Amino acid sequence: MEIQSEMAKSEKELYLIDRKEWRKRNRAFIQKHQEDIIEVQKMPLENKISWGTILERNARDYPNNRAILFEDTVLTYKEFNESVNRYANYFISLGLKKGDVVEILMTNRTELLILFSAIAKIGAISSMINTELRKKTLTYCINLTPGKFIVIGEECYDAFNDVKSELNLTEDQKFFFMPDRGEMAVPDGFDDLTKLVKDFSVDNPLTTTDVKTMDPIAYIFTSGTTGLPKAAISSHFQMVGAGFGFGVLAAEFTPDDIMYVCLPFFHVTALWTGWSAVMNTGGAVAVGRKFSITHFWDEIRKYNATAFSYVGEICRYLINQPLSPDDSKHTVKTVIGNGLRPEIWFDFKKRFNIPKIVECYGSSEGNVGFYNMLNFDCTCGTTSSPYAIVEYDIENDNPIRDENGRMKRVGIGETGLLITKSQKPYTFKGYTDKKETEAKLFHNIFKEGDVWVNTGDLVRDQGSVHIQFIDRLGDTFRWKGHNVSTTEVEEILNVHDNILMSCVYGIKLPLTDGRAGMAAIVLKSSVEDFDLKELAENIRQNLTSYAIPIFLRFKSKLSTTATFKFKKVKLKREGFDIENINDPLYIMLPGQSKYTPLTREIYDNIQNQKYQF
Repeated sequence: MEIQSEMAKSEKELYLIDRKEWRKRNRAFIQKHQEDIIEVQKMPLENKISWGTILERNARDYPNNRAILFEDTVLTYKEFNESVNRYANYFISLGLKKGDVVEILMTNRTELLILFSAIAKIGAISSMINTELRKKTLTYCINLTPGKFIVIGEECYDAFNDVKSELNLTEDQKFFFMPDRGEMAVPDGFDDLTKLVKDFSVDNPLTTTDVKTMDPIAYIFTSGTTGLPKAAISSHFQMVGAGFGFGVLAAEFTPDDIMYVCLPFFHVTALWTGWSAVMNTGGAVAVGRKFSITHFWDEIRKYNATAFSYVGEICRYLINQPLSPDDSKHTVKTVIGNGLRPEIWFDFKKRFNIPKIVECYGSSEGNVGFYNMLNFDCTCGTTSSPYAIVEYDIENDNPIRDENGRMKRVGIGETGLLITKSQKPYTFKGYTDKKETEAKLFHNIFKEGDVWVNTGDLVRDQGSVHIQFIDRLGDTFRWKGHNVSTTEVEEILNVHDNILMSCVYGIKLPLTDGRAGMAAIVLKSSVEDFDLKELAENIRQNLTSYAIPIFLRFKSKLSTTATFKFKKVKLKREGFDIENINDPLYIMLPGQSKYTPLTREIYDNIQNQKYQF
């Protein structure tokens, strides 16, 4: 069954880009930004600009401009650059060099940005460990990218210490402790990094000019099809180029702009659409420790932020709050991010009086980025990178091929699988694991010898080189702004003594972004004899909060394909519909840590949006 055959014509036409208006806006945009466009296109060819050169330029051109705002701390670009240099020069004295890895486990704060920038100036690679990971997954990620140095924030020490005995540590590795609130002493075997760097030079290190645009800057962890995260290679070009596209071209930031970022910096949304976007123009980043629905607008007003970065869930949380006369009392002019759904786009824009929404599409490892540069509504925007949207068979979970093995592009207004061409300068860098990299590639798609990257995402062709994100495919779904690997969750469930097998998938909840996790489980015994409390406790110990299944469905058996893959399409379609499901259903309600039976009352409350998932 082809997905586009299920789409009504009116729905196809609803989000098309008006060709006449596109020509008008596009012409004006090119006239205004012609030199900027040429500049960003030259970056990968000249291979000279890096994160460090951008920072040093700002310290030279805007020394007294605010660079970092965090709680009661304010650093100018001169002060920020000097702090970065102390760390960089200290690391260099220890022998850290280009290509080495430094593993970082820290939450959002000033020291994290200093550390990241210092490592970047040397040409070393920051392995940005997800601070929400625990146990097996945390162990795996730290072992996957062994670092010459390991830097642990005070706020993350307990999580690290829990898995320390399982890590492949060596005597050559150095361990650094980064104090936070000063509530604990420096652990045995660690050195206080903030004290060690104090007496080192504030001069720019000579290594900055040796770092090339196409060199790697960070490892960013993404969901893996094997059940464990993959370390995606992020380059200086992706970091600086994305920021240039967002900040200079799309948002048109100036040195007076302040970008509020409360998303975690171990994700590219915070790094690229937030920090890099504003630093490219000499503006400031205001750092929030984490997203707080009760303090979000207070922090926006505290910092006089003119922009903030978002994922769709943040927008949904904000618009679900009661109306307030203060909703539009702020200085925000632009928001940049991804996942703002069409059904709330206009209400969000109007209620909070936001003139420009720079929706985007991209991924940590991807070789293409879409930007809503022309300020159209309900679109991820456009790109200069080669891509195609091809017909996709949802039932069989495969792109449709003709008798020659070729794929076919969808028509304007239709939905299909987004694939991107891997060719210079947009060659797919992939992951640290070469097998994982190759698994993402399609060969000989339109002609012999071509290579394309499977994004795993369904998008709509809106015409005028614009796309709209529709959904994720396969064994990964998105929840709370994070990609959740179904295989990873299944592995945790399947080690339970009384579980024969499990099948995890994402399902839609009314007026909620992303997909909530649901697990269909086959038990070795009856549901009545099953210890749900023990299961919930084990899940919470081994999975991040966003990966915990919201729903459980107990079945007598699970259907599989001829190649023994679970048939998830029917399960996804049925969701948690108690009208059509006879199997026992359980739910973990917001704010609770146990599973309870899904009753008619709870089901109706979900339909009426009485819970804030």
